[in-house]
Amino acid sequence: MTQQDIRPPSAAPAPVTLVTVEPEPERGRPLISYVLPVYNERDGITAFHTELTAALDSRPELDFELVYVNDGSTDGSLELLKGLAERDGRVRVVDFARNFGHQLAITAGLDLARGDAVIVMDTDLQDPPKVSLELVDAWREGAEIVHARRRSRQDSAFKRATAHLYYRVLRSSTDVDIPLDTGDFRLLDRRVAEELRRYRERSRFVRGIVASMGYRQTEVAFDRDERFAGETKYPLRKMARLAIDGVTSFSTAPLKMITRLGFVVLALSLLGILYALAMKFFRPEITVSGWTMLMCVVLFLGGTQMLSLGVIGAYIGRIYSEAQGRPLYLVREVVGGDGDH
Repeated sequence: MTQQDIRPPSAAPAPVTLVTVEPEPERGRPLISYVLPVYNERDGITAFHTELTAALDSRPELDFELVYVNDGSTDGSLELLKGLAERDGRVRVVDFARNFGHQLAITAGLDLARGDAVIVMDTDLQDPPKVSLELVDAWREGAEIVHARRRSRQDSAFKRATAHLYYRVLRSSTDVDIPLDTGDFRLLDRRVAEELRRYRERSRFVRGIVASMGYRQTEVAFDRDERFAGETKYPLRKMARLAIDGVTSFSTAPLKMITRLGFVVLALSLLGILYALAMKFFRPEITVSGWTMLMCVVLFLGGTQMLSLGVIGAYIGRIYSEAQGRPLYLVREVVGGDGDH
């Protein structure tokens, strides 16, 4: 029988627990998504992509994805975009089934963007790509929404004047503090972008929606350049429609103006009645021209009524459009990245 050396429990060495400290995994580089609406930009899209990628290559600490949304272009822009997707793995191309408009193209890009932050900008090189990196720096300092504010712009005097007036009228007539002299060029934190996807109204005014969301907002001033090539895709007719969408989306001031206008017309009518009675009793020798006065009153009231019906119709039209419940946009295909189908 083999005798074992058995030590009393009190003499046994204390157990040693080895703790292995795992190195903290490296956090992936932030992914910045660019949402880039395109409508008939064949002459400038290659130059824009070249300048944008040159700016992005200067920031190796960041990852990027470029979501080009082809908004029903008819000039061959789609073929150029598909070529970019073949040569650059960061590019995805969303091809609309038809033209749905700039604001819905932005919406589609936001729906598909996967970045920690999303930058919305046009592709006509009026918004310099290098400025977008300044938006990223402001975001990394803690801002959740970064607006690119136009310090100066190379547009016609008429467009500068009307834009200046419009933004100030819009801001004064709504409860939303919409930043002055800003377009759709801005950065959104991922959290903000996810919340923005829940806004599904059809008559969209994205810059107003973003401003109404709150969060930590800041601005980066920049000088807007001239369009690189082609013609503006926002002529006066589309600008007017966007302006109406902005006012009717965030303000009932036009409806209130109808009431005020009614009181003004009533006051003028009473003054006219008093004037006619005064002439009748105190200056009977002076005849008030009935036909001329009657025509002026009828035309004035007719124009006022038509204007009022037009304002009411704009709001009713928005209700009708929303009640239809149709999709905001239709996508024919998504090309590039992992979205080829």
